[in-house]
Amino acid sequence: MRITILIVLSLALTLSGCGKAQTTNHPVQHSNGHEAGSSAEEIQAIFQAPQAKAKEETTVTIQIQDSSGKPINDFDLNHEKKMHLIAVSKDLSYYKHLHPEYKGKGLFTVSAQFPSGGDYRLFADFLPSGKEKTVKSYTLTVQGDPASPVAIEPENAWTKTVDGNEVTLEIDHLMAGMELNLTYTFQDAASKTPIKDLQPYLGAVGHVVILDANADQYLHVHPTDEKSSGPEAKFMTTFPKSGVYKIWGEFQRNGKVFTVPFVVKVP
Repeated sequence: MRITILIVLSLALTLSGCGKAQTTNHPVQHSNGHEAGSSAEEIQAIFQAPQAKAKEETTVTIQIQDSSGKPINDFDLNHEKKMHLIAVSKDLSYYKHLHPEYKGKGLFTVSAQFPSGGDYRLFADFLPSGKEKTVKSYTLTVQGDPASPVAIEPENAWTKTVDGNEVTLEIDHLMAGMELNLTYTFQDAASKTPIKDLQPYLGAVGHVVILDANADQYLHVHPTDEKSSGPEAKFMTTFPKSGVYKIWGEFQRNGKVFTVPFVVKVP
């Protein structure tokens, strides 16, 4: 089953390394273009990340509660996890897909280590039982020396090699506002033989996360055929508007998850 989520973000909330913040709700659209119900507006997320410092373990806690402050206790599994947390640096050069542990009474925790000081955007994706899928985002400021910014430039080549896997991305009729196909093709980088032994990762052949250059538009895309094992993995999505986007494809082979990034310019 294919699910695409588009979050149109309002103003980002900033979370300092020793503070806490409560997010506002972001509208969620499914791939059929219909917005999710209003249940997400009734949900609050309070984040804490004391003393977040570069290159040190930082514990991030996320408290999920209703509008009256009562903890939300029950969550459904969403691709084998109760919460997915995507963390990216401001320039999108750093990407991490995390899975916070549920402690009960609406509390999730996760340990993360950030490579340098600066702002990181985090997207928490979860599904309260009996309610709509909910996504909350916030900005975490990490103390420490910042890294030199990396320009987000559209790709000229559409084949990359990661961990011995040669991956080619093909996008048909690239245009904003139109449903399109993302097709990944895999072959062994050494032997050039098609890869047919991709392993399920979080219940599917792969996952794709897409952000625009400002991290204002967020899409989480699942494959059209979740049981595929290669040499192709296909996804369908719609870019909401023109601009530059970064695409991360996550796959697993030989027990190791590998991530393939591409940058595209959508006319």
